[in-house]
Amino acid sequence: MPTEIYVDGASAGNPGPSGIGIFIKHEGKAESFSIPIGVHTNQEAEFLALIEGMKLCATRGYQSVSFRTDSDIVERATELEMVKNITFQPFVEEIIRLKAAFPLFFIKWIPGKQNQKADLLAKEAIRLNEKN
Repeated sequence: MPTEIYVDGASAGNPGPSGIGIFIKHEGKAESFSIPIGVHTNQEAEFLALIEGMKLCATRGYQSVSFRTDSDIVERATELEMVKNITFQPFVEEIIRLKAAFPLFFIKWIPGKQNQKADLLAKEAIRLNEKN
């Protein structure tokens, strides 16, 4: 069964102080991460959430991963390995590079209400950002 990873990015302003939330379910265990990321737009934070989630999974040696995001642009860009807005191209290139670490990689768009844990973690990361 693939490891499930829920990711979300949030920004207090666009751009503004931003954070990412990552919630990982692996073999019956759960891990939560709130990571402040400085000043970004909301869309940048969404891409960075996926990238950081992928890095976490790669360092843990997970082979089969299934990411969940409530960002349709991140889901589409990852599936198509391209994006219309060239501002996001460096993120897509990093995602493509990181995907190579996983023999099985899935990404799925989910409604925001199904991504509440990652959303709360991302919002907490904004507050952590403001404390630093």
